[in-house]
Amino acid sequence: MLPLDLPYGTHDQAQGLRRMDTAPEGLPRPPPKVIAITSGKGGVGKTTVTVNLGTALAQSGQRTLLLDGDLSLANVDVLLGLTPKYNLSHVLEGQCTLEDTVLDGPAGLMVIPASSGKKRMAELSRSENAGIVNAFSDFKRPVDVLLVDTGAGIADSVLTLSAASQEIILVVTNDPASITDAYALIKVLSREHGVNRVQVLANQVANLAEARELFAGLERVSEKFLNVNLGFLGAIPYDEWLKASIRKQRTVVDLYPSAPSALAFQALAKRTEAWQPGLPRGHVEFFVERLVKPQGLAA
Repeated sequence: MLPLDLPYGTHDQAQGLRRMDTAPEGLPRPPPKVIAITSGKGGVGKTTVTVNLGTALAQSGQRTLLLDGDLSLANVDVLLGLTPKYNLSHVLEGQCTLEDTVLDGPAGLMVIPASSGKKRMAELSRSENAGIVNAFSDFKRPVDVLLVDTGAGIADSVLTLSAASQEIILVVTNDPASITDAYALIKVLSREHGVNRVQVLANQVANLAEARELFAGLERVSEKFLNVNLGFLGAIPYDEWLKASIRKQRTVVDLYPSAPSALAFQALAKRTEAWQPGLPRGHVEFFVERLVKPQGLAA
């Protein structure tokens, strides 16, 4: 059952979005997995992780949609060397449909770009969020995995996108500020949004031992003060080939598939493929939650 306290019009929007769960032949389509990739601070490689994970999933045959959820400082299109004609701000302004914004990325990765340098996009009202919900109701392309590249920190949009997703990948580097800010984000998600499960990915580390040590420290403090289950998702090594791919505005898994970081992203994709779609955990009025069936799924 849908909650009865949804804003006006959301019930109709939800009915429209459930059409995404029906294949063209009329057969049921499995709901997509919704995964947020987030971080406590900027500069830890979160968006680089997102575009490479998305490419690796698309290469493996997963119909993958990447939503740039950093609504005011978007850069997914820049990292992929894409030039969008439209983005989410144009959808909200009624200039185009959501389908019109989709860009073709590497290996068939679908990309929905956001805008950069528009402060208003970081301050969307509830009705504007509902407008994005309504835009998704007409999205006809089949999707197996939705990746949401959030902003960094504890802004409302970051928290909302993360809490509304089924799984959260928290990108952390072995740097005191990154670790401190990652813990702050976990704390707010847990205490204010009821999130009790976060997957931690160590980025730009020298080896797996360094990654495990980083994770162990974060896990200790979280177990002591928070009711959160942290999972160790693995590590992405520091890699000059990855830096070279960024300069070329390409993903390392596409440009240098045998590079150490590319192999790590491919392994990460296999781990996420094993996750089963479940119910999102909060903010039922927000559009990400509308991409999954509202009932009949295991949490």
